[in-house]
Amino acid sequence: MIVRSRTFKGGVHVPHFKESTESRPIKSTRLPSTVVVSLHQHTGAPCEPLVRVGDQVKVGQKIGDSQAALTAPVHSPVSGKVVKIGPYLMSGGVERPAITIESDGLQEVADTVRPYGSLENLTRQDLINLIREAGIVGLGGAAFPTYFKLTPPPGKKFDTLIINGSECEPYLTADQRIMMERPEDAVLGARILMKATGVKQAFIAIEDSKPEAIAAMEKAVSKAKGIQVVPLMAKYPQGAEKQLIKVLLGREVPSGGLPVDVGAVVSNVGTAVAVANTLKTGMPLIERVVTVTGRPLKEPSNLLVKIGTKVSDLVNECGGFVREPAKVIVGGPMMGIAQFTLDIPVTKGVSGILFLDADETSLEEPGPCVRCGKCVENCPMRLLPLFISQYADAGRFDDAAAYGALDCIECGTCSFVCPSRRHLVQSIRLAKAEIVARRRKK
Repeated sequence: MIVRSRTFKGGVHVPHFKESTESRPIKSTRLPSTVVVSLHQHTGAPCEPLVRVGDQVKVGQKIGDSQAALTAPVHSPVSGKVVKIGPYLMSGGVERPAITIESDGLQEVADTVRPYGSLENLTRQDLINLIREAGIVGLGGAAFPTYFKLTPPPGKKFDTLIINGSECEPYLTADQRIMMERPEDAVLGARILMKATGVKQAFIAIEDSKPEAIAAMEKAVSKAKGIQVVPLMAKYPQGAEKQLIKVLLGREVPSGGLPVDVGAVVSNVGTAVAVANTLKTGMPLIERVVTVTGRPLKEPSNLLVKIGTKVSDLVNECGGFVREPAKVIVGGPMMGIAQFTLDIPVTKGVSGILFLDADETSLEEPGPCVRCGKCVENCPMRLLPLFISQYADAGRFDDAAAYGALDCIECGTCSFVCPSRRHLVQSIRLAKAEIVARRRKK
């Protein structure tokens, strides 16, 4: 396979602001006294609780699952007692059903947690089953159940796996540190995913602004058959899967389509490491690496965090605040969601938590569109954000749909480059939600 290009049309070069944490090794956090495990922290159907208030649970024990086709079970990250099952406020500003567990500090491991053995002795279906039972989802933020992604619909098949180590969002360095510290596990995860999808070739895509991660991964893949590390231009949103496929394979995912429509499957590098960890230890997905950063923090860090740990606990892990932040974002500054409380738990899709000072936030009122065309020029999906957003603001959602609103990947490039500070991506996001809701009613 010939790599035709190392970038894509559109996008924007954003300041990286990764200096605070890119050289900081991943640090395990202290055991939280309480965790809140959401029963709906993935794309698809929520889980039903498998435990009751008062039950004792162990580390790795399955505590929620569903019979729905698209779902992912959840497991206890601590041993202790279930003290509450009910709605809890999550980072999206909505309440989700959740299981609250008080830790007993013993960290007794469930009997079901056992290594799966050699990759060579497992079938393709064995691997898909273990990934499903481990509750592994896309750790890049989308939280799409991985087992479902690995299963192509009838009549379609994969020929290429792309491991996404781009991490193009400013401030975030969790994936970068994973590749520097656990490159062998990332390669093992890639081999597992290759076998699970039946592909013979894989690319590990990394922005060229991360030379240490590239060097570590190139060394790790030196003896791996069919896997190639590909440095890409540091450019936002380089990590979007449709852009990765276009850059690496020269294929364009059709409007309304999925990567499988062009034979590709994309998985975050953190997801690959989680898959490898499950194969080696049998432990399901109960923790992940989170970048906790920003000038208001005393010690910005990359933390290995138990799923369900509250954001307020992570602030303490970072030494607390040197001053009160003006803004809190779960995720990166381009696609993340602003928060109004720290009393929210980490879910599987949380890759970063960002605290900003007042001079780093914009409080400018949006002005009228000046027809400069910058949002069109820089849109990586080649859409017309100014028209889609104006139709959305006017409630003309059918017109917004006709202009391709559902193809928007919500990267925020249009809002970033708009000189009038118009809330373009927010309007388009609203249009997408309304269009989907109306179609479901039909």
